Amino acid sequence: MAHSLIGTVTSDLRDKTITVSVVSRETHPLYRKQYTKTRKYTAHDEKNEAHEGDRVEIAATRPLSKTKAYTLVRVIEKSRGRVELKEDVNVVAEPEKIGADKKAAKEEGEE
Repeated sequence: MAHSLIGTVTSDLRDKTITVSVVSRETHPLYRKQYTKTRKYTAHDEKNEAHEGDRVEIAATRPLSKTKAYTLVRVIEKSRGRVELKEDVNVVAEPEKIGADKKAAKEEGEE
């Protein structure tokens, strides 16, 4: 097989194209200190099967566009999803309304 890489899908918004981030550990030639290097590759996904957060294997191929020179080989592990927090209307209140509610309650108590 050709040159292949394993990474995580960071974007799947475009049709038949995914962006894959590949993280590697490298050692500095002079200082011998290890550091992480992240590279982004755009890959061709013919069936739109990979989604954001999936671990995938991509392989080098002929250039398919200006930026695409890799293609999706397989999805190794599906993403387990992510939690999105919704803004609770009852918890978040505007300061003006808080003062108005207290004022209305005070007036009701006087009557």
